[in-house]
Amino acid sequence: MPDNFDDLFDRFMRYVKIETTSSEESGTSPSTPTQHDLAKVLYEELTALGAEDVYYDEDHCYVYGGLPGYGEALGFIAHMDTSPAVSGKDVKPRIIKNYDGNDSLLKPGMFPELNNHLGEDLIATDGTTLLGADDKAGVAEIMFALRYLAGHPDIKHRKIRVCFTPDEEIGAGVDHIDLEKFGAKEAYTVDGGKLGELEYECFNAAWATVTVRGTSVHPGSAKNLMKNASLLAIEFNSLLPAAERPEHTEGREGFYMLGEISGSIDSATLKYIIRDHDRAKFEARKETLERITAFLNGKYGEGTFTLAMGDSYYNMIEVLRDHMELVENARRVMAELGITPIENPIRGGTDGARLSFMGIPCPNLCTGGYNYHGRYEYASMQEMEKCAEIVLALMKG
Repeated sequence: MPDNFDDLFDRFMRYVKIETTSSEESGTSPSTPTQHDLAKVLYEELTALGAEDVYYDEDHCYVYGGLPGYGEALGFIAHMDTSPAVSGKDVKPRIIKNYDGNDSLLKPGMFPELNNHLGEDLIATDGTTLLGADDKAGVAEIMFALRYLAGHPDIKHRKIRVCFTPDEEIGAGVDHIDLEKFGAKEAYTVDGGKLGELEYECFNAAWATVTVRGTSVHPGSAKNLMKNASLLAIEFNSLLPAAERPEHTEGREGFYMLGEISGSIDSATLKYIIRDHDRAKFEARKETLERITAFLNGKYGEGTFTLAMGDSYYNMIEVLRDHMELVENARRVMAELGITPIENPIRGGTDGARLSFMGIPCPNLCTGGYNYHGRYEYASMQEMEKCAEIVLALMKG
């Protein structure tokens, strides 16, 4: 195993400074042009290290490459974009050597997990942006492992294929992936968090948009005529179970989340995400929205409420039950490295969830990052080293 990880952190610190925030509003692919900036860097770096079949999709911003080796190709995937929840522009990463709990931004009283990192070296933000460890830590770890193998041709390893994707944070990470160029029939996403996380179960996910049509009249003559769309939207939301929201659920408990509400008297819109690990409960949640829509249309008139809904991804365990050798290999590698696997269902999704249903079973590996999607995001340098070792060991087979 490597005894020097300078290359890993040089890469990570460079990558996080490149703005790659994705956008749910643009309607383009990639959703933001800045994602090309990192894609070009990765294309150049793969070419420079001698990777084979390096390809940069200039239209949709995917980067592919690999190394020759024995056996069937094993794939590794990480996404280049960062969450639009918090700015990813002008990221100024800082290193906290020998973290002692007294940092002005990262306080154990706010985030108890930090007590587990006392004495470690952390990479954090300056408090004005997110860091981008999600998922540039994964990108750096994959690139580090590739560079190490390319520089040690005496090390036997599997044939390796990698793909760096755009727009994962907005659910579009594999919308335009070229599976032939990727060239692997089994893979791992490197997009988790805490050291030891090994994830092969995730939410079933859907989106829903409720549009409310009101009737706007002068308030002085509104009796029995006005239908206030904003108030009707509030009524719609009130009919969903209050205890089944993200802030009240954990583990395998599903939820409805109102992500956005806007409106006036004339019209209003509610945007939801729907999540559940259990497929039957997931379908029942969608039926609940349909029943509420029908009930309120019966009360206020047909066409007052319109529901649009679609599935985003499904629980990858449905596919991975038949490919548990990927999970077993990751468990074995972690055990050899003295790492205890943490196997919990993901309360979210990854590119691997959709890829699994596209014929490429794809569990998720840890990266050593924490507090994603916010200005308190950080990564443990010691954990990133171990995560890179996991990737490298899996590449060896």
